[in-house]
Amino acid sequence: MRIAAIIAAILALVAVLVVGLRQAGSENGGQSSDKSAPPTPSQAQSRLIGSPPALAAIHAQAAQLLPGGPTALDERLRALRGYPVVVNVWASWCGPCREEMPVLQEVSVDRGRKVAFLGVDLKDNVPAAKRLLAQFPVSYPSYGDPDGTVFSDNHLAGVPSTIFYSRSGKRQIIHSGPYLKAGDLNADINRYALVAK
Repeated sequence: MRIAAIIAAILALVAVLVVGLRQAGSENGGQSSDKSAPPTPSQAQSRLIGSPPALAAIHAQAAQLLPGGPTALDERLRALRGYPVVVNVWASWCGPCREEMPVLQEVSVDRGRKVAFLGVDLKDNVPAAKRLLAQFPVSYPSYGDPDGTVFSDNHLAGVPSTIFYSRSGKRQIIHSGPYLKAGDLNADINRYALVAK
């Protein structure tokens, strides 16, 4: 049983890597084909004006790597009850995570006035993680997971992984692998995070 679980996890990781490498070699460089470029930080800030206070607090910490790890993440999730939440687990050493970042930039701005977005940086080199966030300035902060606690507690198969929570704070589903199109991420937000449970 344990060997089967390990093999399944390895196969899932290999699948994620293959998808990421295939996208990296595609004509559009793996960028989302839904739009040509993600919003700049000033465009994002302008579009997110008028967000409810709990979501505005997230936007005020855009592209920051916050201290406190899994404990701080749990506190933030509790504070966000009443809002659907999307948590993206990533790392600077993860190629598919880089490919996914423009999609997260776009969708987190498009949906950020009604949906909360947070990141979790998995077992990463802090300066490298900050460089990635400077390269892809998302409209939300990330919490460090240096020991892999969030990863193991959620039984993730690899990175990137995206965890969807309903308004009540109930974890709905985990998506393994990168979102390479905004439409795919939007569809899963509608299907899983916006449920009434």
